[in-house]
Amino acid sequence: MSRVPIKNIERELICPICKELFTHPLILPCQHSVCHKCVKELLLLNHEDSFSTDAGSECSNPGSPRSRVPSPSMERLDRLVRSGSVSSPGWRRSSVTPRVTTFPCPGCQHDIDLGERGISMLFRNFTLESIVERYRQAARAAVAIMCNMCKPPVQEATKSCMDCKASYCNECFKLHHPWGTPKAQHEYVGPTTNFRPKVLMCPEHEMEKVNMYCEVCRRPVCHLCKLGGSHANHKVTSMSSAYKILKDKLSKSIHYLISKEDQVRNQISELEVLIHETEESGQLAERRANEHFERLFETLQEKKTEMLRSIEQSRNCRLDKFKSQVEEYQGMLENSGLVGYAQEVLKETDQSCFVQTAKQLHVRVQKATESLKTFQPAASPSFDEFFLDTSKEESLLKELSFGGVPDPPMIDLSQSRVYNEGLIHWRLPEDSLPTDHHVLEYKKVATEDEAKSKWQMSDHVYGSSTVVCDLDRYCRYAFRVRSCRNGVYSPYSPEVSFHTPPAPVFGFLFNEKCGFSVERLQLSKRRDSVESVAGMAFLLAADRVQTGSYICLDYIVGDTGISHGRHYWAFRVDPSSYMVKVGVASDSKLIEWFHNPRDTSSPRYDHDSGHDSGSEDTCYDLSQPFTLVTMGMGKLFIPKASITASAGDHGNRVLPLPQRIGVCLDYDAGRVFFYDADTMRCLYERQVDCSGTMYPAFGLMGGGAVHLEEFITAKRLSYM
Repeated sequence: MSRVPIKNIERELICPICKELFTHPLILPCQHSVCHKCVKELLLLNHEDSFSTDAGSECSNPGSPRSRVPSPSMERLDRLVRSGSVSSPGWRRSSVTPRVTTFPCPGCQHDIDLGERGISMLFRNFTLESIVERYRQAARAAVAIMCNMCKPPVQEATKSCMDCKASYCNECFKLHHPWGTPKAQHEYVGPTTNFRPKVLMCPEHEMEKVNMYCEVCRRPVCHLCKLGGSHANHKVTSMSSAYKILKDKLSKSIHYLISKEDQVRNQISELEVLIHETEESGQLAERRANEHFERLFETLQEKKTEMLRSIEQSRNCRLDKFKSQVEEYQGMLENSGLVGYAQEVLKETDQSCFVQTAKQLHVRVQKATESLKTFQPAASPSFDEFFLDTSKEESLLKELSFGGVPDPPMIDLSQSRVYNEGLIHWRLPEDSLPTDHHVLEYKKVATEDEAKSKWQMSDHVYGSSTVVCDLDRYCRYAFRVRSCRNGVYSPYSPEVSFHTPPAPVFGFLFNEKCGFSVERLQLSKRRDSVESVAGMAFLLAADRVQTGSYICLDYIVGDTGISHGRHYWAFRVDPSSYMVKVGVASDSKLIEWFHNPRDTSSPRYDHDSGHDSGSEDTCYDLSQPFTLVTMGMGKLFIPKASITASAGDHGNRVLPLPQRIGVCLDYDAGRVFFYDADTMRCLYERQVDCSGTMYPAFGLMGGGAVHLEEFITAKRLSYM
């Protein structure tokens, strides 16, 4: 396993709060690490504790987060904290200074409740401290650590004692750790400034070492925690077992990541390409959006200009009419001498002279009188005809959604069917907004020997399903669909694949006239489903059952026969069916079955190629005019002499009942095939005598039902 240089792990050593290298990191219950000082700041908010500077990250026991350092002030503070004379951050809820013990983890945002004991309940992450220290040394280009005991000139340290918590050169180490003394047994490591306790102590029980691992809380605990503490009912394991399991898991994960380095680099390259494409696509989308809105603005501006021009023309025309009328009536006022003149004319006593003058005057006066009697404004001051109702347009504009990319649809496997044509259904996620249309894409899944095919696109689909035509037979096709709303396309749905059948689809319905037992079989109105029910015939035959005989199957066949070519059909058998036989039979064999019932005959009378009678073993090589396979109780039974299962292997002969079963009859070759219609996996095949007309045959006994594939019966599909 190749090692990653320590200088490359800086991002893992940064505190999520202060964004600096960890300083005395603490492990939160959610397993994220945070600097001790950062936790204090979160707990104290903006209130500084008077002992925060002296306290640092030390605690009263060597295994707790505040590991003891040789400091008199720290020892005094520990004694005060233990005695309750000083309030420690998050230690006592009854403290006079208001404190909190709950804060959101900066890594996962989950609320962390430290409880009554606060920070003292957290373990200090010594492993992370050691890594940070090694990183600091590497970052300082391996700056030498000097001996703490040398007199000037100070020598470079070669060892650090974890018990003395000091660094020594070779001479000083020999001097302070002489042979034959207890100090000679001290643990020493390479030069370091990070001294951690040799044994991790339990924060809750200060004098106990942690020797177990709580799988519920995911933290080390001591035996007292398990016996009567907060972990009494939790599942715990030994520390050695947890160490081995976690180390193996971590090693395997690291090995896997390293082995996938090339894959990660390729994925990074793909992501960079996607980033570039996203930038270009985003810019293109912005340009298109600007173009659309500019066209809208231009259209609105044109309509606005046109309407304002019409209003202005109408206003000027009306004003002209009003001004002409005002001038007319103003003239009447200015010609008020007409009345005086008329009064003077009335004083004329000579009749001929009066008539000569009054005739013209009377016309003028009469015109003025009529004008006053029939006063009407020359135009209307209202502009109601220019009222513009834009409520519909405003509603349409408000309905424009810019809420992002539509949710991708999901292809519904239960309703989708693929034969020589594919009927693909899909559905939108719940609470998703309506879409404008959908686009279905499909392609042939190429094998290793074939060239990779390209996706073909359907026309816009405005519903939730579409039909794909002209699919090649006995090939696997992949399908995907995406939605479009306001010109924005959703991501593609997960790809689903379907296998087309090996032959053209053979469409038929159940025949209700040929040997159909009305007493024991119920046929649907569309003749695409048949159900076997226990009726009086079974009760009346109870005595014969006691004698060792059996009640025969009730057969029903298709209404269309096959006399040449290859044909395929599919159907479903209810998993709760007691016994159902499906396959093909010739017209001569059907006449024998329907006209010579054998209610009391032995099941070994016929060569039943679909039953475990054993008779088919002796005649498997003989070509018979029928072939049936048995299904029942949720199982499919492969005949003993099948070429797909060994004669003595019972386990391989009993298969789970597929959801859909397909049958393919090759009339010319004289062979019949049984498939799992969903995967097109051949379950069984054998030779059959096709000397006459062959019909799809179904036999039922006891409760059971058979449903012909709806896509066949409804669409009546056939290959061109």
